Amino acid sequence: MERLLAIWIKDRQVKGDVTTQDIICHKAKRIYDDLKKNVPGSSSNQANEEEFKASRGWFFRFKKRCGIHSVTMHGEAGSADKKEAEKFSINFQKCMKDEGYCPQQVFNADETGLFWKRMPSRTFITKEEKKLPGHKAMKDRLTLMFSSNASGDLKIKPLLVYHSENPRIFKKNNVIKSKLPVHWKSNQKAWVTQVIFNEWILETFAPAVKKFLLEKELPLKALLILDNAPAHPKDLEEILQENYPFIKVQYLPPNTTSIIQPMDQQVIANFKKLYTRALFNKVFEECEFGGDNMTVRKFWKEKFDVLMAIRLIQKAWEEVSQRTLISAWKMLVPSWTQEEAVVDDTEVVKDIITVAQRLELEVEEEDVEELIEEHEEELTTEELQALLVQQQDNAQREVSSDDEEQQSNNKPIPTADIKNILVKWKTVQEFTNAHYPDSAEANRINDLYSDTLVRYFRQMLEKREKQTTLDRFFMKPSAKKQKMDEDVQDSVDST
Repeated sequence: MERLLAIWIKDRQVKGDVTTQDIICHKAKRIYDDLKKNVPGSSSNQANEEEFKASRGWFFRFKKRCGIHSVTMHGEAGSADKKEAEKFSINFQKCMKDEGYCPQQVFNADETGLFWKRMPSRTFITKEEKKLPGHKAMKDRLTLMFSSNASGDLKIKPLLVYHSENPRIFKKNNVIKSKLPVHWKSNQKAWVTQVIFNEWILETFAPAVKKFLLEKELPLKALLILDNAPAHPKDLEEILQENYPFIKVQYLPPNTTSIIQPMDQQVIANFKKLYTRALFNKVFEECEFGGDNMTVRKFWKEKFDVLMAIRLIQKAWEEVSQRTLISAWKMLVPSWTQEEAVVDDTEVVKDIITVAQRLELEVEEEDVEELIEEHEEELTTEELQALLVQQQDNAQREVSSDDEEQQSNNKPIPTADIKNILVKWKTVQEFTNAHYPDSAEANRINDLYSDTLVRYFRQMLEKREKQTTLDRFFMKPSAKKQKMDEDVQDSVDST
């Protein structure tokens, strides 16, 4: 339950949603109850059964175990704070005037999750996906970070975070990741972290902004608007200071994203509809002209991969109109937008329905709207379980692949070295937690390190130990005894 809860909390943080103690405890109880229903012989009505209370004491122990820091301790996460949004908007407009910023110099960035294989719920792909061996179309998710300026004439290359660093399709096609139309990064949960965000800012965002301003012969000054998601570091201006001191940063007040975050004002929703249209067109193209008796299910299972999804993401982002990007600022700086600048997705939705009908799929307007909303909905217990399994499977596959590659290069890492470095890491972690003055910062950095580098070597070790256990199982008795004697002697020598 706690592992699924940790994934859910991180997902809320990525979206910029306020998370309180009460909300976490409520979700924990729901996950626990959902899991319990699937345990044979369990029943919430059984006498003398110890119930999970999601108490205050449990919450603090869970918080410490998981290294969770960005949680509002008291109160509830209410609806969007309109008063704070209005106050920020007024102050922001004054700042634009006083500091002399023009729309071309002001940028916004925001991330969103994308279930890149998800189709409207009533299509037969979804209905039959459980019948397809190994098919997890509903669950494969990635995170995108979009950014553009308020004039809509500069779209930054999107950041894309996936759960696999080197998908098989990349190896098969010898993909050079630096040449992709997205800034490709990865971690097991496919979420934006501060490290990944900083890399995107320094390697993609800032250089693109500088180049644009110089080409337009505009003053070398820019402002980036961000929300308070944990992945957006509060010291970003310091990070930019060395090479891009002209970029300043402002953060939106908590709980105002839905009102004044520009990318959240239909830009991301518009992108997802354009992506869905591009996806349906691709399916139709493959089924109509792809040959090999291509069907929708066959395309879904055999041809649709993350590399193809990247091309569709590129196409959809390019199709987001300048008018849409400008209108996104209507709540923050009304004077920068035209009164008639309203995003109308009607034609895009009609196109999706038309292509779906040509594919003999049942899709209506409300199905498309529901699909867009599903990308942002709270993850269910079932979806959290699927994400956890997927993260573990992908991590194991990558470790296996890397291990095999090292062995093929005759450079395997000695198991003793892996064990030694893991022991040393535990010592470093305990020392920093005990003596670093900012315990929250120490925990955050230690968690990040543990979740990436250390996990890689730990999983490599676990894989080898499982293999050793299997080898011993198949050994002849005499060989087993000899091996045990050797292990004992190795232990004595080590001591």
